[in-house]
Amino acid sequence: MQEIKFKKSRWINLVQPCSEDLAKLAKKYRFHELDLEDCLQKTERPKIDEYDKYLFIILQFPVYSSKYLRFDTEQLNMFIGQDYLITIHNGELKALNEMADACQQSLKSRRLLFGEKPGTGYLLYEIISVLFDAIFPVTDKIQASLKKIEDEIFESKRAKDELFNIMILKKNVITLRKILLPQRSVVATLEHKQKRFLPEDLVIYFDDIVDQIESLWNILGTQKEIIESLEDTNESLLSHNINLTMRTLTVFSAIMLPLTFLTGLFGMNVQLPFTDAHLHVEHFWTIIIIMGIVGIVLFTTFKWKNWL
Repeated sequence: MQEIKFKKSRWINLVQPCSEDLAKLAKKYRFHELDLEDCLQKTERPKIDEYDKYLFIILQFPVYSSKYLRFDTEQLNMFIGQDYLITIHNGELKALNEMADACQQSLKSRRLLFGEKPGTGYLLYEIISVLFDAIFPVTDKIQASLKKIEDEIFESKRAKDELFNIMILKKNVITLRKILLPQRSVVATLEHKQKRFLPEDLVIYFDDIVDQIESLWNILGTQKEIIESLEDTNESLLSHNINLTMRTLTVFSAIMLPLTFLTGLFGMNVQLPFTDAHLHVEHFWTIIIIMGIVGIVLFTTFKWKNWL
């Protein structure tokens, strides 16, 4: 537990709390027991609960797992009253941890994050804004990965199957959109509910967070469309290459068909032209030459028709 004080306000940052830690906070600030139960859950939906003396806010942010190449969801629980802000999480939000450490070590950081006006409203804005800002570099990495896949598909001399990489990006973009979707309305609601506990001139700041979320939503929407286009293009190119391969194999099969017919015909145990016993060697080479001529004629014909 980190407790940071600035003037008459305080910020308590609680990481990986147990039920005893929450019980101490509940006894001191008289929090509702249902809110404390929500703090111990990892899958609560984003929401705002309004009480007489505080607001209880749940937000969710993406955390990337390099082991599984996917995004997990980290829940941030916040209690805000007139002179305090309590943040409760599991420690995966690096940007939040860095803010708390900076505040503990530097008076200048506390002054910047708490703001000059009384209350913890500006601190709440800074925390939410920084955490949403941290998602933009993630979208930049996704965009770079999309560019790399696009180059592999369109500029590579030999088409590669990029389906696995495309599916990973598609899943990550869908996960990010799933995380952002319910928070658009929650933050928009916070823009109005904060008036009871926060200065009214902070409305424009929370409106800026709404703009951040909308910008992220639009970026992810565009990336979703690009991924779907790359997926269709990748499938089309692979199908086209398979068709080219099948056409080539079919042409060579067509060339071999008359040659197979000739060898089968002269391999029968019946009397046929060019089967005199004393002329076997001469007739053998005659048949070989005929087969060669037939193969060359067929190959030239298919080449002339651009089938090869």
